[in-house]
Amino acid sequence: MLQALGGPVPPNTDHAVSFSLPTWRSNIGYEEGEEWVLGKMQCGYPRFFVHPIIQNLVREVVQRVGNPEKDTATLFVSLKTARICHAFFMSKIPQERSQEVRIISFVPSPRTEAGSVSSPLVGVIYPQEFASIGKEVWQHSGNGISSRRGEFCLRALQDGFLVEEKSSATDFTPQRPCKGPRRYQGRGSLSGPSKGSTPAPSSLASTATSGVDDGRDYAQFIEERFGRNLSAQHADQAKVAIRRRISGVLTTNVELPEALETASSEGRVDDISEDDVLLYPSGMSAIFNAHQTLLTARGALKSVCFGFPYTDTFKILQKWGPGCLFYGHGSSEDLDDLEKRLQNGERFLGLFTEAPGNPLLKTPDLARIRGLADKYDFAVVVDETISNFLNINVLRYADIVASSLTKVFSGDSNVMGGSVILNPHGQYYPKLKETYTQEYEDIYWAEDAVFLERNSRDFMSRIGKINATSEEIAGMLNDSPLIKDVHYPKFSPTRPLYDSLRNPDGGYGGLFSVTFYSDAEAIAFYDTLEVLKGPSLGTNFTLCSPYVLLAHYGELDWAKSFNADPSLVRISVGLEEVADLRSRFQRALDAVEKARA
Repeated sequence: MLQALGGPVPPNTDHAVSFSLPTWRSNIGYEEGEEWVLGKMQCGYPRFFVHPIIQNLVREVVQRVGNPEKDTATLFVSLKTARICHAFFMSKIPQERSQEVRIISFVPSPRTEAGSVSSPLVGVIYPQEFASIGKEVWQHSGNGISSRRGEFCLRALQDGFLVEEKSSATDFTPQRPCKGPRRYQGRGSLSGPSKGSTPAPSSLASTATSGVDDGRDYAQFIEERFGRNLSAQHADQAKVAIRRRISGVLTTNVELPEALETASSEGRVDDISEDDVLLYPSGMSAIFNAHQTLLTARGALKSVCFGFPYTDTFKILQKWGPGCLFYGHGSSEDLDDLEKRLQNGERFLGLFTEAPGNPLLKTPDLARIRGLADKYDFAVVVDETISNFLNINVLRYADIVASSLTKVFSGDSNVMGGSVILNPHGQYYPKLKETYTQEYEDIYWAEDAVFLERNSRDFMSRIGKINATSEEIAGMLNDSPLIKDVHYPKFSPTRPLYDSLRNPDGGYGGLFSVTFYSDAEAIAFYDTLEVLKGPSLGTNFTLCSPYVLLAHYGELDWAKSFNADPSLVRISVGLEEVADLRSRFQRALDAVEKARA
């Protein structure tokens, strides 16, 4: 049952989203950067750890266009996402060193066949000493390339189907950014140094150099390397099916051909269509780009972060644009304060919140928030990842709903994805629709879409079982005198707010958190619990993590001030049988009792 330290979660998965931290001590060792943990990591959560495949691609890119002894790179798929990264660097490094950070581009060679799957590759090259800045963009924006795309680009680059773009003139002149959306218009090291020559630098270009033609046919390259998973038509169809499921116009568990034919005229709200759903490479990318789109549509206004948030949402609002007003408790008193500010003339871009929140599972008063938004002219952006749209309907109160499809929508923990849904009845819908039409880039990789579509076919049937099992196990722990608190929508003081959002057949979701009366008891519970352990949630298997420790290790006192206990243990319930899970949790409770004695 238990996976070895650093191994992929789930085991034997090349593109696993999580990795194993089987003991409390290993979580601390990971956060402290201790070699006995880092040296065993075969993978990691993709926004916090650069997959070995992508590390190899970075080395290949730097060897071709940089200095392998001193440079590294952060890789994207479009010039727009690379420019966002470049602008962030320009805001962080000394002016006199700005020329050391540059954008490079690779494009499909003339040998690539029209209509086939292909991928550009755009990188930001910079000195390794600036790697922490690159890590911020990689982690917070979620716009970086996926490991599957990285695998494709590495092989295409090596086989001459992806070539450097060159020009005699400079297409892109970097500008030092200012706050606001105009700045975007113009993990440790992402790779270690590698040996090799240092080619002369190049700028973005209009004419591509051709690769070495070894006589290989591009279709043969695709078939031999990737097989049927890289059919362009198949990928496009998969994206349509995914968007239909998310909009709610596809509500049955069907194979792809039927998904393309079967659609209801009714969805999550009246008049919604699959065209109101946009796909992104991660849930964080969906939130990041929702914020960017609002800045473009409405101008450079401060945002509101309401409730104790997932860490990167808060960081996005702090680090890009004019900043944010933070209400960490997400209480009615916080809304009172916000209302007073609005009455006194303060104005905001939008309010970002989660329903329910992670990891305290509190539900915000979306009806009151919607009323304030309509009266005082700000957008409402809701992250629904934790409970998902089958359990609750938040779209009626939101202008934008974001979700991480990496989680329960996929379930298999082997592919990343994210979505944005626009409310066709929202006050900003026409302007947002226009802005997204102009600004949106479909950078979701074809192969990732194929895997996500397959994984999500049984999404609806999985949710019912996960809801029922979670309610059973959370109730078992809530009844135990060994547990201090169980954070779960059913047992939360904000349950009436959650229930007001519940769909007729909706449940309380598959995630809950528990706290204990001492750190020793929390450690005993975590170390004894016989489930897979690592970051992420919404998996088809039960997954456990000391969430606050991992997400806020450098700011534990700050987190505690918002009632996020540093020894909190977060549990995402999977598809195991209830009796089996009850036995495992009982053994963990027995260990808590021994630790107390």
